[in-house]
Amino acid sequence: MTDPLAEVVALLQPQAPFAKRVLASTPWAVRRTELGQPFYLAVLEGGCQLHIDSPSGGDTLVLRAGDFVLIPAAHSFATASLDRPPPRGDEPVDTPIQAMAGGARVGDPSRPVDTCLLVGHCVFASPDAALLVSLLPRWIHVRGEPRLATLMQLVGEESRAERPAREIVLARLLEVLLIEALRAAGQREASAPGLVRALADPPLARALRRLHEAPQAPWTVARLAREAALSRSAFFERFSRAVGQPPMAYLQSWRMARAKQLLRQQTLPMAEVAEQVGYRSVSAFGVAFTRHVGLPPGRYARDPTAVDAGA
Repeated sequence: MTDPLAEVVALLQPQAPFAKRVLASTPWAVRRTELGQPFYLAVLEGGCQLHIDSPSGGDTLVLRAGDFVLIPAAHSFATASLDRPPPRGDEPVDTPIQAMAGGARVGDPSRPVDTCLLVGHCVFASPDAALLVSLLPRWIHVRGEPRLATLMQLVGEESRAERPAREIVLARLLEVLLIEALRAAGQREASAPGLVRALADPPLARALRRLHEAPQAPWTVARLAREAALSRSAFFERFSRAVGQPPMAYLQSWRMARAKQLLRQQTLPMAEVAEQVGYRSVSAFGVAFTRHVGLPPGRYARDPTAVDAGA
């Protein structure tokens, strides 16, 4: 049976991770600003606080050894030792930071190291990364998962080594890491709307798996509700609340993401691409694709970068 979570992670195309070890001595605080890149943090020893900014004020997480946090699209956040609140907004930060081989030394270098972190970011190479990331929680905090800690160690070691096939190994490790983090978050019934939360709800998970298994099927809200063994109205409300968008909007977005992937591969005739994403004619598919993407499918197949260029 198709696994929607694995499909989303595979389509994200995680690549070229950057990882470094951070050794810290209490007291310390660091503030970072990213450009929407995925950021991860694993606490190998000790503990810290992480504040993730948001228009509503943000969230502060207390992290201990063995904890793992993934922010699929990081913009502004801060980390700090457990004895002080993380800096907010434009609050000044005066913690000394020194570069060291494979990472950074944070805090007074004359004091003993009491926290060791592995932090880093990667790149989601998919042209549909924004769509796919929108299906994930704003942040994921996993505690007590030794498999994740082992994977993070492997990612860190591989990123610093000059071994044959390094990039291939890193891509595979990162894909497994993301799936493990999202799987663990799903088991904890993540509160933020998104695909992970929906997959933690057994009736919705049944409908999502069927939808991903056969995106070309003539799905309706009523038919998906039958797969979930729910009434039409109950399914619509439950799905919309869990995923963050109505069922048909999710189906349309997923069909277009799959169509773009097939068009980029350039291995199928247009009629077959249209059929695989649920359209009986090339013309109907062309109208829907152009409306959703902003380019006719034929032109997109020839130059997928034209969408990013605003053509």
